[in-house]
Amino acid sequence: MQSEFFNLYSHGFARVAVAVPQCKVADPGYNAARTIELAGQAAAEGAVLVTFPELGLSAYSCEDLFQQRALLDASLQALQTVLEASLRVPAVLIVGMPLKVDHQLYNCAVVLAAGRIQGVVPKSYLPNYSEFYEARQFSSADCAVTRRVHLLGQDVAFGSQLLFDIRNIPDFRFHIEICEDVWVPIPPSSFAALAGATVLVNLSASNIVVGKSGYRYQLVSQQSARCMAAYLYSSAGNGESTTDLAWDGQALIYENGELQAESERFSEQAHVIYADIDLERLSRERFHQTTFGQSVRRHADEVRKFEVVGFEIQVPQQKSLPLKRRVARFPYVPASHAQRDERCREVYSIQVQALVQRLSSSNIKKVVIGVSGGLDSTHALLVCAKAMDKLGLPRTHILAYTMPGFATSSRTLVQAHKLMEQVGCTAQEIDIRPSCEQMLKDLDHPYSRGEPVYDITFENVQAGERTNHLFRLANHNGAIVIGTGDLSELALGWCTYGVGDHMSHYNVNASVPKTLITHLVRWVAESAALDLKHPEVLMQILETEISPELVPGASAGEPGQRTQDFIGPYELQDFNLYYILRYGFTPAKVAFLAHTAWKDREAGHWPDGLHGAHNEYTLAQIKKNLGIFLFRFFKTSQFKRSCVPNAPKVGSGGSLSPRGDWRAPSDSEATVWMDGLAQIPDAEA
Repeated sequence: MQSEFFNLYSHGFARVAVAVPQCKVADPGYNAARTIELAGQAAAEGAVLVTFPELGLSAYSCEDLFQQRALLDASLQALQTVLEASLRVPAVLIVGMPLKVDHQLYNCAVVLAAGRIQGVVPKSYLPNYSEFYEARQFSSADCAVTRRVHLLGQDVAFGSQLLFDIRNIPDFRFHIEICEDVWVPIPPSSFAALAGATVLVNLSASNIVVGKSGYRYQLVSQQSARCMAAYLYSSAGNGESTTDLAWDGQALIYENGELQAESERFSEQAHVIYADIDLERLSRERFHQTTFGQSVRRHADEVRKFEVVGFEIQVPQQKSLPLKRRVARFPYVPASHAQRDERCREVYSIQVQALVQRLSSSNIKKVVIGVSGGLDSTHALLVCAKAMDKLGLPRTHILAYTMPGFATSSRTLVQAHKLMEQVGCTAQEIDIRPSCEQMLKDLDHPYSRGEPVYDITFENVQAGERTNHLFRLANHNGAIVIGTGDLSELALGWCTYGVGDHMSHYNVNASVPKTLITHLVRWVAESAALDLKHPEVLMQILETEISPELVPGASAGEPGQRTQDFIGPYELQDFNLYYILRYGFTPAKVAFLAHTAWKDREAGHWPDGLHGAHNEYTLAQIKKNLGIFLFRFFKTSQFKRSCVPNAPKVGSGGSLSPRGDWRAPSDSEATVWMDGLAQIPDAEA
């Protein structure tokens, strides 16, 4: 693995391409030459599959010329030329052409690889309305009376229910449909996906009219999403006849509903688009969403009709073949400002609605919350304030307490008081040091004898004392305790179990990662989401170093801890969490993705208006911090997650509740993940 680590094909990816060549109507020789040129370009870029437009060897707009034997013979000769070229092009080529079989003419896609014709797929649905007259020239796939054809000296599978399996690329099984096939209520690719196709290919010509391009986006996106598949869509471009129609050459590649690549429309030049498809992700989504398997069972009769054609191809073996696809540095945080605002608005609304429902159903009108002056408790307090507004209750029903301990900084203490004042809650300060000192004395802890021993007991006495106060205050005031710990802390076990910040009556932050909470607080400060007199205090809190403030520092009034010195940068750990929790990827793949995203601060996109440092990380740093995550997540902290308070799930990659997304044994080993970590190189190639 170490020698192959930097090659995308080692991590469940495959590079595919959609090509839109210039063409000439009824000139198959010219079209074949242009096809071969683009196929060579795509293979040189590391693509293992290249698809071309519908009837690309002849051109789509030949109309009744398709009835001319000269054109049909020339199309066969063009296929022979491309077939011979496929010996020199290490990729699967899918070309469109007219083909006569058993006295009928079909609109076909032909699959070529390494000098062999792997199969021929005729079009199923022939449009014969508006500007389309295909039934005038062609027969549909249902008219076929044979499942084998003799073509250019080879015995070849023929039919619309063929699946092509590239045996030496795991999970790469593709299906082909042609243009109109995807426009019908139940496209053939729907059944093909149930039969195992992860890559759906559409050879289209598709003339352009106003509004059609936008509908193509919707059509291809939805089919890709519903089938949990990649979808490659081509269309005819420059050179097709404009006697009555026009052509824009739109090419699209989607993966599970997400756009991966698109072409420039109305280009006068031939062009190729590429995408690195995550085949492993598609397979994982299917077995994770068990209703996919139920659909396979329900449509078993259709699924059984498919024939699988298996073959191998030459896979790019170079030591370094990096991803072309963009990997977001912050998978929980949208990059665009508009999308990020909408994400924050929705997350905030989910948190508020959940708390409103909990208070309404329990007929409780007050909440108790600890406010440290740090990030998480700040956001939880903002959620409480909005919930009270929604319930029509005064914000004084929020009983907020800041509880300074042995390492509370003057900065966070001042921020806590300012924040509580701005929110308009009932604010109090309780100094927990006297009660902590009594407990340390009862324990005969060295600190009680004047020794500077700041061990785990010293820390947890403070954390526990705060939580103990909050629960008793809730009892005393007829309230519930609102938890403030976030998803990132829960993943890393960065909380005090039981009588500590691990516990509450209801936690509004448990499904929100640290990197997103940062943006949520900023969004509240910059928007009108919550009525605050002076939201500047929120910006001050955002600039505060994250620390549990439990161990005194060298300077009086300053903590001696920085959280990220112990558990690693949250921006990296949230990245690791997303891909391990959401997709179950191996350590090597997570590191490969992290290296792609974080290796160069000048590469890729940063979220618009991002405040803070634009960091970059070496592979060694990525490996080190991934190791911290893997050991803490799989080995040491599950027992805390096995008994967490109720909390609303916020996102598809964001719940560690045993009643929600994550059920795991508290006593499992981390061995297989640590072994996987060892396969990651220590330095860049």
